[in-house]
Parts: sequence; C-alpha cells; structure tokens
Amino acid sequence: MRIADVLRNKGAAVVTIDPDASVRDLLAGLAEHNIGAMVVVGPDGLQGVVSERDVVRELHAHGASMLARPVSTIMTSVVASCTKSDSVDDVSVLMTENRIRHVPVLEQGRLVGIVSIGDVVKTRIEELQAEQEQLQSYITQG
Repeated sequence: MRIADVLRNKGAAVVTIDPDASVRDLLAGLAEHNIGAMVVVGPDGLQGVVSERDVVRELHAHGASMLARPVSTIMTSVVASCTKSDSVDDVSVLMTENRIRHVPVLEQGRLVGIVSIGDVVKTRIEELQAEQEQLQSYITQG
C-alpha cells in the first residue's frame, strides 16, 4: 500500500503553525485538534515539525517560561519526509530508524499531507485483516 492510499482514507488535511507562534499557541492548537504534532510552515514553506515531546523536553529543561517562546526555538528543523508514492512499509522503516512519529508528505516540495505512526499501524492492521479473510475464504471454499 502507498502513502497516497493512506491519505485517501484519512484525508490530506494538515494542521500547521507559524514558526513565530508561541509554544502556548501550539499547545492550544494541539488540544483543539486532538493531535500530537504540527508542521511548522513559514513564508518559505516547510521549516520543521514540533510535537508534544518537544514541548515536554523543553518544559523540563527551562520551566514554564518557555511557553512564551516561539515554536521555532523548540521545533525539529531537520525533517524526514515522504511522498505519496512511497510505500507504507518504507515510511514505517523511516519512522523506526529516525525514532519519529510524524512524517510530512511532500510533492514537488509542497506539503500535501502528514502520516503518523498511528496511520501506519492502522493501515498494516487493515492489510493483515484482509489477508486473514482471504485465507479463511480460500480454506473454506477449497
């Protein structure tokens, strides 16, 4: 299965945040949309990804004062990305090797979606269930 299939099933909407927005604004957006990360997009396009984990680490290191800082100071700026034509298995390996849970989907440098580890696991479970049903059907008909 390809990432395009995942986006077709889940939708391609991506919640983004400006790099100059405060961490407090980030937390409000994460809570509002019930998500674990946002893609940081500035005038020049994709600039990074910022997650709940980034916030927790900075909060631990710097205390509550970091809530007023801009998102750009805590985001991950070296971003692993994929395309719609990449396989779900390849993206799963990318996530595992880089220890990340969110991968922006880019086409010709433009943000067209985001895939989370939850999306990857859900897709794999659906594939396994379909295979199991096919095998059961084959066995009972054979």
